[in-house]
Amino acid sequence: MCRFIETVCVEDGAARNLPYHNARLNATRRHFFGDVPEIDLSSFIGAEGRTGRVRCRVTYGERIAGVEYFPYRVRPVNRLMLVECGGMDYRYKYADRSVFEPLLAQRGVADDVLIVRDGLLTDTSFTNVALWNGTDWLTPARPLLEGTKRRYLLDRGILTAADIPVSEVANFRCICLFNAMLRFGEVVLPCECIIR
Repeated sequence: MCRFIETVCVEDGAARNLPYHNARLNATRRHFFGDVPEIDLSSFIGAEGRTGRVRCRVTYGERIAGVEYFPYRVRPVNRLMLVECGGMDYRYKYADRSVFEPLLAQRGVADDVLIVRDGLLTDTSFTNVALWNGTDWLTPARPLLEGTKRRYLLDRGILTAADIPVSEVANFRCICLFNAMLRFGEVVLPCECIIR
């Protein structure tokens, strides 16, 4: 049976970005299970009374299978290795992330991989990305996974979606890694930290 996850940031007693998580969870459920009743994650996430930043992991299939909470620490990333993923398809957030293992095995001295598909940048193994060109933050138009924070930032005009050829990485100043748990701007690296 297919299992999927939503990772929700619970910060100081509030679950963040829930409308976007609900939309992705329900779209995934409709795709795999047909005409199923909508789920509202606020009925399952016990955010009240939790202090600091907590990672809430919701596992689901047709129904919610489990909700777990973990303390959150920002993972240090100082270098990214460019890695080609071939025809990899990760448009749904599967609980089984073993598809990333062969890519991570190629990271060498880097902390994570920056994944390339068909000559275009996509994501790292655990974040969406945006690159700063001195004027705008551009995020890959065709990511491996359309993250909830990415959608939120696009909807607010903070990011612009664009194809970013790997050959043009040197034209950018820095790269920002972000996801549901990482605030936009919290992990920003100079593009010189991207290894070919």
